[in-house]
Amino acid sequence: MSVYHQPRKRVIILIITALVLIITARLLFLQVIEKKYVRLADANAVVRKIVYPSRGIIFDRQNRSILSNDILYDLVVTPAAVKKIDTAYLCNILQIDKTEFRSRIADAIKKNGRVRPSVFAGLLSATTYSRLQESMYLFQSGFELVPRPIRSYPYKAAANILGYIGEISPAMLKMSAYQDYQSGDYIGLTGLEKTYEAVLMGQRGTQYILKDNLNRPQGALENGEFDTAAIAGKNLRLSLDIELQVLGERLMRNKVGSIVAIDPQTGGILAMVSGPVFDPNLLAGSSRTRNVGKLFSDPTEPFLNRGIQATYQPGSAMKPLTALVALDEGLITPGFGYPCHGAYTSCGHVVKCLHSEAGHAANLRVAMAHSCNAYFIHLYRMEVDADKWGGVKKGHTKWREYMTRFGLGHKLGIDIPGENGGIVADTTVLNRLYRGQWNSCSELYVGMGQGQVAVTPLQMANVMCMIANRGYYYLPHLVQSIDNDHSDLLKKYKEKHAIGNVSDTAYHSVIYGMEDVIEHGTGRGAQIAGIAVCGKTGTAQNRGRVNGKVVDLEDHSVFVAFAPRDNPRIAIAVIVENAGTGARFAVPIANLMMEKYLKDTLPASKMAIMQRMLESSTIPAEKQLNSKIDSLNTTTGALTAADILKQYFH
Repeated sequence: MSVYHQPRKRVIILIITALVLIITARLLFLQVIEKKYVRLADANAVVRKIVYPSRGIIFDRQNRSILSNDILYDLVVTPAAVKKIDTAYLCNILQIDKTEFRSRIADAIKKNGRVRPSVFAGLLSATTYSRLQESMYLFQSGFELVPRPIRSYPYKAAANILGYIGEISPAMLKMSAYQDYQSGDYIGLTGLEKTYEAVLMGQRGTQYILKDNLNRPQGALENGEFDTAAIAGKNLRLSLDIELQVLGERLMRNKVGSIVAIDPQTGGILAMVSGPVFDPNLLAGSSRTRNVGKLFSDPTEPFLNRGIQATYQPGSAMKPLTALVALDEGLITPGFGYPCHGAYTSCGHVVKCLHSEAGHAANLRVAMAHSCNAYFIHLYRMEVDADKWGGVKKGHTKWREYMTRFGLGHKLGIDIPGENGGIVADTTVLNRLYRGQWNSCSELYVGMGQGQVAVTPLQMANVMCMIANRGYYYLPHLVQSIDNDHSDLLKKYKEKHAIGNVSDTAYHSVIYGMEDVIEHGTGRGAQIAGIAVCGKTGTAQNRGRVNGKVVDLEDHSVFVAFAPRDNPRIAIAVIVENAGTGARFAVPIANLMMEKYLKDTLPASKMAIMQRMLESSTIPAEKQLNSKIDSLNTTTGALTAADILKQYFH
């Protein structure tokens, strides 16, 4: 062998020797010094148990807990460990037969295998849990009771906002977003529970429990040395005023529609009601699955959060925006008048107005107070036909740009899932609708909030924030802060969104016109003593199918407002389906909500109005007949109208 190869041979020998020493040292450490892996590998002696953390609590703006955690128990099975138990007795306790017992064991094996625990009977009732607890020594071979935190709702309100939790589905477990979950885990499925799942869920812990050869627990492995503690989820602090939310839900009993109230200074949502309402406690506990099925099949669609998912033609509530565009473009001044004699007839259509007397559209403020259809139709046509645009299509595009800046026709980005962006038709849609042949007369109705425009109640409440603030708003949101959270999760809700260069003079004219609506116009029912309220009523046309034919149905009642006029504290939109004019239902509901929030009490003079709202139903008879909402709410102790009145009027 050459001298050249001698150093190379020594290097190889040294490397091999070093590797042998490292492997030997590691084996010595694992087998003699470190006992953890030896212990955990002994599957017959050690059981790994998951400790579920306490889910984060949700508080309202006054730090009132609007949901809390209770404890129920799951009966969990490890199929491979089930030996020589009294199956008949267990079936008797659970009120199932042996066929169902075998089916559940098979499902557990299919879901999680034979040696991993699976839920056999979830969220046991108090009676069932009590009987099982007394007899668990009979079922220790393979079965155990595992505590499970569940939600409870002391105010019985805000179901569509809070959402609900449920067991994660097999389909979700296959998604990368849920790789840290396992079968049997509970997860936020809707509402805030879903949006803030990562914050609310906390971190699971583990316990390693020693068992003897008879599968009896003998205590913690190595005195708990290998256990990890569960870490509770973080709490959410909302802008929501739970007392205002409760009032809104009571006012929307037996009604279909929505109330959305926002703090204009922050964009924080004060209340978001979707009618018909249901008690969120129906979605917790052992009856959850059965109740979910009933609610999903109910003809009134209670799971539809109408505040963000339903869209409506805004009707005359659109007129303040029509006025702002005309003023900002310099097409009119606040003194601009229109010679309306009770209808608009310039396009070959007859669009009637509420008033026909001379001078009811003498200027912007007067036209706003009288809600003159002809005036605002004329403004829309001026806006899209202006010479500077060079054609109606470019004019309509410019008009749509304004609507987009005002927050219409797209999602605003609220922090609960399912938001609908609404509709503000662009020229592509109109070209298709009218086969390329259209002009300002074709869509004249959008000037008065009809035609190819549809909005959510959230968007209309946000428009009121924008007008109240004279040209800016914050993205509407529910969560104001998260305890012990230093991320940028809420950053976008703190940023101010400016509308553009719409002048203060334009806002001034529109705002005072809206005040006139309340003082001596169509919204007089919204007056609050000592507070300047600005608003606009609306009556939205409602077309639907009856026996396969499209027909005109009862109009929707619409009202939007903010108060006070200066330094506003609340902006609100109310839509009640099939309820007629805005003044009939939307105005009194908004009035009660605003007064309760601004003054924290309701005067005795409003008792009769509230009683009418509580006792009225606007749900179509055929839907009311087939709805299970009332009977379901009764099971959780719903109050009567008389009981509610006593709470507000002593």
